[in-house]
Amino acid sequence: MKPASSTQVVPPGTTVPRHIAIIMDGNGRWATKRFLPRVAGHVKGVDAVRGMVEACAERGVEYLTLFAFSSENWRRPADEVSLLMRLFVTALEREVAKMHLNDIRLKVVGDLSRFDVKLRAMIADAERRTANNTSMTVTICANYGGRWDITQAINKMVAASGMEPGASPAFEETDLEPHLAMAYAPEPDLFVRTGGEERISNFLLWQLAYTELYFTDTFWPDFDDAQLGLAIDSFRQRERRFGRTSEQLVNQKKAS
Repeated sequence: MKPASSTQVVPPGTTVPRHIAIIMDGNGRWATKRFLPRVAGHVKGVDAVRGMVEACAERGVEYLTLFAFSSENWRRPADEVSLLMRLFVTALEREVAKMHLNDIRLKVVGDLSRFDVKLRAMIADAERRTANNTSMTVTICANYGGRWDITQAINKMVAASGMEPGASPAFEETDLEPHLAMAYAPEPDLFVRTGGEERISNFLLWQLAYTELYFTDTFWPDFDDAQLGLAIDSFRQRERRFGRTSEQLVNQKKAS
């Protein structure tokens, strides 16, 4: 079933978010606070990913999207970027078999052209291996940026339309959506950012239009099932109107 846009159709209400998107922030600060090198924080952050996948699966979350490496992260020191790439390879080597065994599909989205040949091959193999799994979809956003996503979708949309150069475009939202990097997934119900920052940092700019935002001071390595529970409890208390009034929601509940 094609995911519906929240600006076109009101999504069905749910007490457990169908799709959770997370900016995993605070690995370096977690390590610095403990007088450890930043690498220790990133290693611990990989362990936290494993725990979060398990926690979401147990709670019935269908889609989990993790912002692992942004298009702006290339600005970091070269040795840290190199370390992050090695951790990515290590995580794929260790985790893909477990994910496949647990019927979890893995997707990696972003501009993968800057990654080396070995890493791109590992990503492609992991996606092929888990492609038919249905219990949950875990998406890793790597060298991803929201503006990149919209730009590449526009280019694909124009190419697919066969529009002649110089012709006046007449595209609509529904024309663009199939070309977005995560067209296979519903829009996130809940966005979480750890580490105390309160911004979305060029993450899923199109998809977060009606997503509930949750910010926590907890660093990513410490964000566990209990912390996830707090985020979901906050989500459950939100009034998700999608442009409607509170009175309409009350009347809808009475009618049902």
